[in-house]
Amino acid sequence: MIRRAALWSATSTRLTNPAAGVQRLLAFALAISAIPGIATAGGVQTLEVVEITAKADDLIGQAGTASEGTVTAQQLENRPLLRPAEVLEVVPGLIISQHSGDGKANQYYLRGFNLDHGTDFATTLMGMPANMPTHAHGQGYSDLQFLIPELVERMQYRKGPYAANVGDFATAGSASIDYFRKLDSSFADITAGSYGYRRGLVAGSPQMGDGNLLYALEWTENQGPWTLPEDLGKLNGLLRYSQGTRDNGWSLAAMAYQAKWSSSDQVPQRAIDQGLISRYGNLDPTDGGKTHRYSLSGEWSLKGDNRWTRANAFMIDYDLNLWSNFTFCLSDIALTGSCNRGDQFEQADRRKVYGFNVARTWYEDWLGKAADFTLGVQSRYDDIGNVGLYATTARQRWGTVRQDKVKEGNLSLYGESQVQWQEKFRSILGLREDFYSFDVTSNTPQNSGSVRANIASPKLALIFGPWDKTEYYVNAGYGFHSNDARGVTVKVNPDFRDTDPATGFGKPADPSTPLVRAKGYELGVRSAIVPRLQTSLALWRLDLASELVFAGDAGTTEPSFPSRRMGIEWANYWTPASALTIDADFAVSRARYTTIDATVPGDYIPGAIEKTASIGVSYDDGAKWSGGVRLRYFGPRPLIEDNSVRSPSSTLVNLRIGYKADRNLKLALDVLNLFDRKVSDIDYYYASQLRNEATPVDDIHTHPSEPRSLRLSLRLGF
Repeated sequence: MIRRAALWSATSTRLTNPAAGVQRLLAFALAISAIPGIATAGGVQTLEVVEITAKADDLIGQAGTASEGTVTAQQLENRPLLRPAEVLEVVPGLIISQHSGDGKANQYYLRGFNLDHGTDFATTLMGMPANMPTHAHGQGYSDLQFLIPELVERMQYRKGPYAANVGDFATAGSASIDYFRKLDSSFADITAGSYGYRRGLVAGSPQMGDGNLLYALEWTENQGPWTLPEDLGKLNGLLRYSQGTRDNGWSLAAMAYQAKWSSSDQVPQRAIDQGLISRYGNLDPTDGGKTHRYSLSGEWSLKGDNRWTRANAFMIDYDLNLWSNFTFCLSDIALTGSCNRGDQFEQADRRKVYGFNVARTWYEDWLGKAADFTLGVQSRYDDIGNVGLYATTARQRWGTVRQDKVKEGNLSLYGESQVQWQEKFRSILGLREDFYSFDVTSNTPQNSGSVRANIASPKLALIFGPWDKTEYYVNAGYGFHSNDARGVTVKVNPDFRDTDPATGFGKPADPSTPLVRAKGYELGVRSAIVPRLQTSLALWRLDLASELVFAGDAGTTEPSFPSRRMGIEWANYWTPASALTIDADFAVSRARYTTIDATVPGDYIPGAIEKTASIGVSYDDGAKWSGGVRLRYFGPRPLIEDNSVRSPSSTLVNLRIGYKADRNLKLALDVLNLFDRKVSDIDYYYASQLRNEATPVDDIHTHPSEPRSLRLSLRLGF
């Protein structure tokens, strides 16, 4: 009992004894492996792949929580998408939006979070992480613009910090996306749509030797509805060679993606109300960006009767230049008394990412009880050659706020054990230990430094049932998110634009905690008692030791106060007929700071999502016609801590109609924002100053949803 209490009270510490964390995990592993009979043969596998298909009870007896699942390609086929990352909206309660150009990472919302561009939601593709720590634009930046939705074979999602094999950024949830290894047939898609949207995609998977070569080449152009043409140009390619299956086989993949764009960023509502710009206008026509992402990755898996071993490794070359202007003249007028240069800034990121994951699961029969045990090792190293913030005018640099080289590495060890104790009771016990190293070389010497830290994250799940095709879950677990390495080693404020006499340029700055603790609880139920209907209900709570909030004047996230979120989610998946699928999910959340000081007027968390709903219907009988329609409700959010300013809600409906002329010819029409609703994609509240204003003005800064648009696609099979 003493050992268990010590384990569950583990917190983030400086790594003065690196062996301590390893000893904790080894003690856990040895305790499990010492169970008599653990080496016997003929065990029962209890961790099979969880898939949501037309059979409603597939998750009963296999899921560890009420809020996890796996989505298949079939569910995505008739889903109308405005942007690639909207694939993630199959996760119940998750909302995708955008506040800038379509080459930039999307904005994510889930479980009472404005997740910014990915903080606290971890995403991987073919085992490679999408989230970028110590990123120029925001911690955990997750750019999924390189995703090709037609290639997604499945996506496994989890919510909450309850799985031992996911660590950083996964406190609200995580999603693991995998592409096909073999397509049913090769095809070419050609799409043309409103506002200059053009897209071409060619993909196939011919047999080559003993395996298959999956290839894809995507090209996209878009001008958008904006007064300033978006001028998006995107080129995306994939080669993946594989042999065998996901469980028994291997694959190698090479990916290349690059994009450039102009941005119409969020603008102050007063500029629209005063007629200075239109709803789709902009105040700085030189905002925009360019990026690339090149990667090599490999996966290997071998699964037998008693054990399953899998591994993957990856290398990523990543580059981003992003020009933004959120405050327009505020800083320039404060510094110079005029607005000759404006407040545009550039964020630059150049990095190489290396990593691997190795895990082995043993399936055993312990005294007649089905059991499995997993041990895993994960590692990632980000070699960031430059992460910089610069003052610019029309994309020309005229000042350096800060410029750093960062080497950030982490090593993670985890173990997880699942035991079927009784016919109606099983448990999952996990422990994860993460070790981090932050090394920063800054152009401001005082802000250079090295920090080491580690954190332990125990997890527990108790699953009862099923009774009448109904199962009950009790979950508790710790998770964490890392902080930006530059904030971990900072000593003085490097921002020459900051004129605050107490905390401004050159003044002492307090470093951030390297690893921020999260603690989650969840009660859930999953039922398939109604034929062909699967429903799940989850009541959850999540405590964060330090919130990350968006800073409008720099376009970055900054540490803030501790917080607590709680809520309820209800998800439903119904197949009343073989050709018809209906899904509906609803979520309500409450997010508050648990500790504040006199600097803030209240305990509301700005941007925290409160209510979401999604209802979709799809039809496909395999004959001529198919289609899908989806309604998404994005509830109101507080924009300031005292809740005196709120973002309005929005409801959007998207439609897809498909017609199959023959097996090699298919047409599809997408109607996005079917009812042409004039609503916001995102709203912020902060101070900015226009050229004609004598003082800064606190205002809502909004980015509108795109108006109704049509996209017609032609698919040719070959």
